[in-house]
Amino acid sequence: MEVFFIKLLQFLLAISLLVLLHEMGHFFFAKLFKVRVNKFYLFFNPKFHIMSTYDTWVRRLLKLKPEVVPEKEVEVKDGDKTKTVKTKEYVGTEYGLGWLPLGGYCAIDGMIDETNTQLSEETHPWEFRTKPTWQRLLIMVGGVLVNFVLALFIYAMVLFTWGESYVPVQKMTEGMEFNQQAKNLGFQDHDILLSYDEGKFKTYDADLFRQIADAKQVTVLRDSEKVTIPLPGNLDLLNMLKAEPRFVRPFYPAVVDSVLPGKAAAKAGLQKGDTIVGVNGHSVASFGQFTDEISRVNDVIEASKSEAEKAKARQITIVYKRDSLLDTIPATLNDKLQLGFTVSLLYQPDTIHYGFLESFPAGIRYGIHTLKGYVSDMRYVFTADGAKSLGGFGAIGSLFPATWDWHQFWLMTAFLSIILAFMNILPIPALDGGHVLFLLYEMITRRKPSEKFMIRAEYVGFGILILLMVVANLNDILRWLGYM
Repeated sequence: MEVFFIKLLQFLLAISLLVLLHEMGHFFFAKLFKVRVNKFYLFFNPKFHIMSTYDTWVRRLLKLKPEVVPEKEVEVKDGDKTKTVKTKEYVGTEYGLGWLPLGGYCAIDGMIDETNTQLSEETHPWEFRTKPTWQRLLIMVGGVLVNFVLALFIYAMVLFTWGESYVPVQKMTEGMEFNQQAKNLGFQDHDILLSYDEGKFKTYDADLFRQIADAKQVTVLRDSEKVTIPLPGNLDLLNMLKAEPRFVRPFYPAVVDSVLPGKAAAKAGLQKGDTIVGVNGHSVASFGQFTDEISRVNDVIEASKSEAEKAKARQITIVYKRDSLLDTIPATLNDKLQLGFTVSLLYQPDTIHYGFLESFPAGIRYGIHTLKGYVSDMRYVFTADGAKSLGGFGAIGSLFPATWDWHQFWLMTAFLSIILAFMNILPIPALDGGHVLFLLYEMITRRKPSEKFMIRAEYVGFGILILLMVVANLNDILRWLGYM
C-alpha cells in the first residue's frame, strides 16, 4: 500500500504541474492580447470546488485598475416610467482549485470549448472570437508550446544535475540473450550487438528494439568475429516488447552476488558465488531464464482457486552449483515472489557529465529524440494489439518509481510533458490541435467556420476523448483483474 501511495503522489504532483503550466501558456497569450479569462482552475470542479478567489487582491496589491466592462447606459423600467442608468460589470479572473484531479482548464471569454458551448449574439472587443486569427492561433498553441519547452528544460536540468549514465551494449561482454523468434532470424545467445543499418547501437532501451525492428541488417560480435544478420526491416515492435521471454535482453549469469539476511534464500542455504542451474525441474542458464521460471510460478498462483494452492505454488525447488558440485534445496517465495538475493550486474555504466551551458543543447537533443520515438510508436495504436496496450491513469502512475527518486521523477515528468504536448496538438476537436486546424483553415480560406459547426465539432471531439479515456482506463482494470 505504501508503494501505491508513493506512486500516486508522484503522479498527482507531475500531472498537476504539467496541467497548471499548460493552462498558463493559454493564459499568458490571452492576457498578452487583452482577451479576458473568466476562470483559471487546477483540476475540474463539477458542482463545487475546494477553493476559489478573484484577482481583485492581486490588482490592489499591484495598484492596477479593476478589470471592468466600460460604462454603458441601460434603460430600466421604474413603474410606468423608463429611466437610463449607467452600469459597470466586474469581469476579473476567478482562480480556483477543483476537486476532481483529472486536469484543469482556462475559460477564455468568447471561445467555444468544453467549458463554453454557447456564445451570446453580441460581440465585444475583449473576446477571443473578435481577435485577429494569428493572435487566436498563438493563444491556442500556448499550452503545447509551454509543455514542449518545459520538457526540454527539465531534460537539460536532469543532464546538468545527474549527467547521462548508460552501459554501451558493445561493452556487455556476456552479450545478449534471445528468444526463439530472434534465434529463427539468425541471432544466438551471447551475441554482442554492434550496429545496424544507420549506425551503432547505444544501450539496451526502447530505441534498441525500434532499431532492430526497422533494420535490414544487424552486425554482431560472435566468438570474436563480426557476423552480419539479414533482417526483414518490418518486425512487429509491440510483439518484440510484449513477448515472454523478450526478443532480446542482456545475458546475466544466475550467480548469487549477495544474500539478504533472514530472507528465503538465506534460510534455504544459498551463498554468495552459488550458480543457479535449475528451478522446479527446468534448466536455467541465465538470470533471465530464472525470472522466466518465477513467472511460471506466478501463472500457477493466478490460476489457483485457494490460498492453500497458492502457498504450495510458492514452494519451489532450486538446483545450484557450488565449487563444481550440484545440490538441490527447497525454498519458499514470499508474497512478491522474491527469494531475497541479488546477482552481479557485471558492467559499470559510462557517465557523461554536462556543464550548465552544455546541458541545454544536450537536453534539446534528448527531448527531440524522445518525441521522435514516441511519434514513431503511435502507428501501433491503430492495431488490435496497440489498442490493448493503451493505458489510463493507472498505467501512467505505475511508470513512476516505487521509492521517491527525484532523478526518475523528473525524467518521467518530462516524458509526460512531451506526451501532453503531442496529444494536445493532434487535430481532434476539443483538443488544442482541433482549434488550430480550424484556425489554419480560416487563415487559408479567409472564411471562418460557423459557431454552430464549432459547437458540433466540440461535442464530437469531446465524445472521442471520453471514449479513448474509457478504453484506456478499462484496459487498466482488465490488466488488474488478470484478463489482459
